[in-house]
Amino acid sequence: MRRAMADAEVGDDVLDGDPTTRRLEAAVAERLGKERALFFPSGTMANQAAIWVQSTPGTEILLDAEAHIIHSEVAATSALCGVQVRPLRGAALVFRAADLMAGMRAPSSDGIEPSMVCLENTHNGAGGVVTTRDDLHALTTVARRFNLAVHLDGARLWNAAAATGTSLAAFAACADTVMVSFSKGLGAPVGACLAGPADVITRAHRARKRFGGGMRQSGILAAGALYGLEHHLDRLAEDHEAAKYLAHLVDGVGGAKVIMPDTNIVMIDLPSPRADDVIARAAALGVRIYKWHDRRVRAVTHLDAPIGLIAEHGPKIAQALSEVLA
Repeated sequence: MRRAMADAEVGDDVLDGDPTTRRLEAAVAERLGKERALFFPSGTMANQAAIWVQSTPGTEILLDAEAHIIHSEVAATSALCGVQVRPLRGAALVFRAADLMAGMRAPSSDGIEPSMVCLENTHNGAGGVVTTRDDLHALTTVARRFNLAVHLDGARLWNAAAATGTSLAAFAACADTVMVSFSKGLGAPVGACLAGPADVITRAHRARKRFGGGMRQSGILAAGALYGLEHHLDRLAEDHEAAKYLAHLVDGVGGAKVIMPDTNIVMIDLPSPRADDVIARAAALGVRIYKWHDRRVRAVTHLDAPIGLIAEHGPKIAQALSEVLA
């Protein structure tokens, strides 16, 4: 990947386009079944550009209560787009069409109008859970009933496709716009794409510039993303197997409970608020895991943490749990 980046053919993406970036955008648009795609430095910027061009200031957007857009994008929807978020908590791990329908406000002269629904697949906060194509389309049916735009935060959509056999285009068909990230399962150092109708992507290009995302020789970055798309997509199932292995290894240790993973994220729920202690002990044993909150830690398998490495070092996470929670 680094060699591909060093050897990338480049142009000027601000002036008249970068050839490597254009190849990446065309490849993403084709895989997602959309008219056009646009390269962004980050998934957060791509998500916010989608909201900026499809929502209306002074309205609200509806999302799952644990969505990345709510919790991990520093309130950009209000700061940049002038819309408020309305979190909807589902009856299951992620919200479904019935939850969206129940969350719609009755028309009122002093109420808040919605303008957009944002979905997430796989769902990071729920532990990499996959929302099926049928569930996505049911959500979209509700959104269309109320004339709402639909955006899909598909940072890990690659994993959803690998886990289910459903094509990327079939998943993406539920939404007007779709964001996919290259710095997650595909292992690129940076980058995301936003895909959708040509006119929406044209306006998203202006939003990207406004947000400071104009890049010159962006092909250096796009080459890494393109390499990941061409070489790492087919190996994602290995990450899912590694996650399942780790989940079974640590589930129940010290009273911890694991959300059995659909994909490559392992959420470990603790019986007491000891996340900092578990993370510190695991680090002392040579393994880095992530604090989700005081009672939950997260571990993610990826191409640099394959199943062989999990088999070697996963027991250290179990040891940390056992020692801290004993």
